[in-house]
Amino acid sequence: MTGGAPVAPNVELIDLPTPSPGPGEVRVRTEASGLNHLDVWVGMGIPGVDRPWPRVTGSDGVGIVDAVGDEVDDVWLGRRVIMNAAHDLNSEDRSGGRPAGEQFHLVGEQSPGAMAEAFVVRVANVIDIGEADPIEAAAFGLTHLTAWRMLTTRAGARAGDWVLIPGIGGGVALAALGICRYLGCRTIVTSRSAEKLQRASELGASVGILDEGEDWNRAVRAATDGCGVDICIDSIGKAVHLSCIKSLGRGGRFVTCGCTSGPGAETDLARIFWNQLSILGSTMGDMREFQEVVGLFLKGSLRPVVDRVVTPSEVPEAYASLEAGTQFGKLVVDWRS
Repeated sequence: MTGGAPVAPNVELIDLPTPSPGPGEVRVRTEASGLNHLDVWVGMGIPGVDRPWPRVTGSDGVGIVDAVGDEVDDVWLGRRVIMNAAHDLNSEDRSGGRPAGEQFHLVGEQSPGAMAEAFVVRVANVIDIGEADPIEAAAFGLTHLTAWRMLTTRAGARAGDWVLIPGIGGGVALAALGICRYLGCRTIVTSRSAEKLQRASELGASVGILDEGEDWNRAVRAATDGCGVDICIDSIGKAVHLSCIKSLGRGGRFVTCGCTSGPGAETDLARIFWNQLSILGSTMGDMREFQEVVGLFLKGSLRPVVDRVVTPSEVPEAYASLEAGTQFGKLVVDWRS
């Protein structure tokens, strides 16, 4: 792709040299890759990310290892793997504790990604998934890793907690809904689409609230007998932030991993200190967390929601859907045809 907004008109298929793995890396022949909103940000041009155009995006990739670099055992050849695109540059220098001190290099952002016939990734960042469906696996990785860290590592979610998930339909929001169901949490979801609320209900959401552009915190409090929620998992940002803060009960935890509607949110400091709220940032996750959540996928305990599977030639249409926010679940590219 070349830079600019909207991104979809600048997405094109081009011929590039097949990448070669370096020391400690494997090359993966792509079977499927999943789109994330991150791909839109990369397409618009992220400040501080100095990569030439055109750029290959894609932070969710699954495929077969067909080449290995130096210091990598040949036993990896022929294996189907899923990658954790987040490589912690400080992992070898940090004596302990997460997530403080992490500095992530992200495949698909700082380096070429999986939106191609082949991609390169560190062998330390892949997991053998055997006979798992590559389409589902490509729809699972980054969003479930992100939501898993938000809910477990950062928020400490427990069975019975009320969890608010605004903007249901996006990848992280739906991943959080599935994880909440696995953990035994009660969930409140919001959307500007009644159809998306209905579909979320079918996936196990406890309460759905139609977002008509007004403050909906009273509806959240009514659903929780006036107490407010224990946790809010947000990736939207400015448009819903204040409603989220007002929806939290005493001691509640607000966890943010993104701001698709913008970062300049209005907040309520008095409510934050009076109710002793915690405001927590969260991004991606390490390999321990990735192994945990992928293990649940391989056991069938968690499954992604796939909106649509497209061919490489249909990728511009998929980007347009992502930019418009019309999808419900993940958009996945099938590279096997």
